[in-house]
Amino acid sequence: PSVPAPTRTAPLDAMSPASRPLARLAAGAGRLLRPCRATPAAQALLSALARVPAPVAAAPVATPVASRRAFASRESWEEGADVDLDSVAYGFMASQALFSGLELGIFDHIAAAGEGGATAEAIKKACGVDSPRLQTLLTALASVKCLRRTPEGMYLLSPNTAQYMVTSSRHFYGDYLRFQIGRQFYHRMGALPDVMTSGKAPSYASWFSDPEVAKTYTQAQHNGSVATAKYLVKKKLQLGGITSMLDVGGGSGAFSYVFVGATPGLKSTVLELPEVCRTAETIKAQQPEDIQSRVIFVELDATSPAWPVKDGDFELVLMSYISGSVPEPIIADLYANAYKALKPGGRLLVHDFMVNDSLDGPALGALWGLQHVTVNADGLGLCPQEIIDRFGRAGFDKSKCETMEMIHGMTKLVIAHK
Repeated sequence: PSVPAPTRTAPLDAMSPASRPLARLAAGAGRLLRPCRATPAAQALLSALARVPAPVAAAPVATPVASRRAFASRESWEEGADVDLDSVAYGFMASQALFSGLELGIFDHIAAAGEGGATAEAIKKACGVDSPRLQTLLTALASVKCLRRTPEGMYLLSPNTAQYMVTSSRHFYGDYLRFQIGRQFYHRMGALPDVMTSGKAPSYASWFSDPEVAKTYTQAQHNGSVATAKYLVKKKLQLGGITSMLDVGGGSGAFSYVFVGATPGLKSTVLELPEVCRTAETIKAQQPEDIQSRVIFVELDATSPAWPVKDGDFELVLMSYISGSVPEPIIADLYANAYKALKPGGRLLVHDFMVNDSLDGPALGALWGLQHVTVNADGLGLCPQEIIDRFGRAGFDKSKCETMEMIHGMTKLVIAHK
């Protein structure tokens, strides 16, 4: 799985998918953590609680940077000396206001009305909700600055909303927030307190065995994954003249399509769960014929001990959002399999949600690590040093490993060389 592309500008509190369970945990953290042993899940919780929002004054909506997406990166997470408990506790309400606006098409309807905006009555009619509750939702969206209400009662989109939440915008990623965060992860996070105490949660493999879950998840992430892959190729990574690539847990194949499209002669093999492969094949069919011919999908749970590939057959192995999605004991085995699959001189790329080695932030990297606990109770909250240590156990030279920032405040890229 992947997420939208790198960001600098700051959207609203509404974009925090983890606010609701964090509030519950903050109120009873002592009770929850007393019986916990030093498990990876407990460490992920501690890292997340260390970086919950600090109190800050209300700020005007930032002017968006056209070339970068404003995905849930807020300066307020990192400011101040203490937590703003109310912002954490009630953030889930703002999240649902945003998701409901996307579900009802409110932002698209206002955009279609033109520069003058739209009245509440016009929005009610366009949405098919002729009830006071629609006005209540509009008021909530205006209060968190997704919308602006003029003295004449016209509703306008904020700059970030216009750029990122309107389907006709080339920077749109509302489908990701609507389908994956709003319909899937939001509800999974509600189970976090129980998962923390019981240690029981579904695995990604069992979760994705449901065809509808796999379809929704894969389709929702595809566009964001493409944008992230393009950023990686353009700003961070020189692919050179490589001809063989293994994309482990590659989802829709987005990274492979971008890498193959940028590299003449490159062929990619994508290893994915069966239900994900079925959705991915439909997305592959939409790619140019040349790219389709150079990307193949092979059904496999990447945590399996043996991969259906030849040893020493690839110049590049990519693992994006896999390391944090499997039980901690399996991570080193993944890297060992990657080492075997690589040719001498080949590279392993691990891209994932990570915090700094100091284990105190950034907040969004910590919160995403915590979210993974709800579908991977025995997983590890990642930081570069944890990755590099396991690279070493797999046979890579730790002294040659590289670490780069990817999605600001959220993900990092760690590279190993064979």
